Amino acid sequence: MNAFDLLAEAARLDVRLVQICDNLPLTRLSAAELDRFADRAQQLKIQVELGTLGLDPANLRAYLKLARRFNAPFVRVVVDSKGDEPTPEEIVARLRPLVKEFATAGVRIAIENHDRLRSGTLAWIVEQLGTQNVGICLDTVNSFGSLEGPAVVVENLGRYTLCLHAKDFTIQRVSHRMGFVLEGCPAGQGQLNVPWLLGELNKFSRPFNVILETWVPPGNTLADTIGQERTWTESGVRYLRDLIPV
Repeated sequence: MNAFDLLAEAARLDVRLVQICDNLPLTRLSAAELDRFADRAQQLKIQVELGTLGLDPANLRAYLKLARRFNAPFVRVVVDSKGDEPTPEEIVARLRPLVKEFATAGVRIAIENHDRLRSGTLAWIVEQLGTQNVGICLDTVNSFGSLEGPAVVVENLGRYTLCLHAKDFTIQRVSHRMGFVLEGCPAGQGQLNVPWLLGELNKFSRPFNVILETWVPPGNTLADTIGQERTWTESGVRYLRDLIPV
């Protein structure tokens, strides 16, 4: 699936917002392709949000330019990239000059909770950079990588949330009983209490977008995996649409 296919799939599902992140970077499109993509999104009346990873200033400025072009309210950022895992203090020092540029353009930075850093540390980073211009892209599963579940993550980061990655999951003991497997599942069919989650985030009275994200386990063939992903996406959209007023 390329960027144009994603727009077509969103239109098929009557979804009016897509978030295109580092697995499908728009910065790799040629100028002509980007023009065609922007025109197609406008024709379909689909809003485009953007995300990237790493703290390279040139890359972040490229995404700021794209955010302005698509009138995106923020750029979602994963602070780690291959070979670069900055300390919290380094993150603040490297982002601070860029925050000013983003703020001048009316675009926020949404830092995603992504495995390595605990939610309390991420809250400290946001506070240091300023909550007016920096917030959180809250993922419901990633923080298990730092031994934190959704309740702790929401308690520490809910007030800063600009975007929610609604990703349901199951945790099951493996057959030999020596360990557990955490795996994605269709939204509303796992262990994530989505009504509770939305209720907790709504308490903060800060507007946030909801992005359906699915971790689909690979099937026996690529076609099986793609078919499973489509089924999960369709059921997930139906499930969330019943919970979120539009």
